[in-house]
Amino acid sequence: MATVLSGTSGALYYKPAGTDSTFKAANVTNADNTIVLGTFLNFKVDDKVSFGTGTGGTLPGGLAAGTPVFIRTYVPATGLATFAATAGGAQLTLSNDGTDGTTPFTIKFSEFQSVGDVREWSFEVTREEIDVTSIGGTLGQNAPFRSFVTGFADGTGSATVYTTDDDTTIASRLIEDILQRQQVGATFKLYTDLILSGSSPDDTTSRSIEFQAVLTSAGYSVNPDDAQSVEIAFRPSAAPTFDFSKS
Repeated sequence: MATVLSGTSGALYYKPAGTDSTFKAANVTNADNTIVLGTFLNFKVDDKVSFGTGTGGTLPGGLAAGTPVFIRTYVPATGLATFAATAGGAQLTLSNDGTDGTTPFTIKFSEFQSVGDVREWSFEVTREEIDVTSIGGTLGQNAPFRSFVTGFADGTGSATVYTTDDDTTIASRLIEDILQRQQVGATFKLYTDLILSGSSPDDTTSRSIEFQAVLTSAGYSVNPDDAQSVEIAFRPSAAPTFDFSKS
């Protein structure tokens, strides 16, 4: 017999907006160990990121596809970034600029982070109804019924996030991302049944909904009786992935 789930095992994990970009070998200056990732993105010091080679390309020397490194510095106005092998570590040396393939190199925020200050979240998927009723036909005693087929799907979601005095938390970044102009990279993973393996989610036994998103609004609530909170609204920018199996 199946077990009915409660909300106590739910959780919200997030990748920040503006942390998914591309670049070419011409954007790399190995003499300075710098890469221009793109201007006014949302990379922060010590963000854990991973690189991709693109099709047929070779990453700059010192970087390997799928091997995480950390943002050491990033200047939004110029897009110039340096990296470290460990959080807070020494500047990573780039031995060459790499070679371009038919598609650019990629850089993405590496791992989902738990938004520990979330009180609740909700997510709804809807479908359009398209009226395909045709006129004419044989009239009878009863009124004819209209005919419908389903159309495009859409989704909306919200999360209530408590505000704290620590501006560096992933919860604070989620709240601030409502103003981030370039929201590519914003990704939600909504766990309905979170099972941890050590300190990380075990996705083989957990249940979740994952999707890239756009953040659409933030509503602030302040009163003397409750903790200060922000109501974040979002919608998927691509089809969600539902993983409700335990395998």
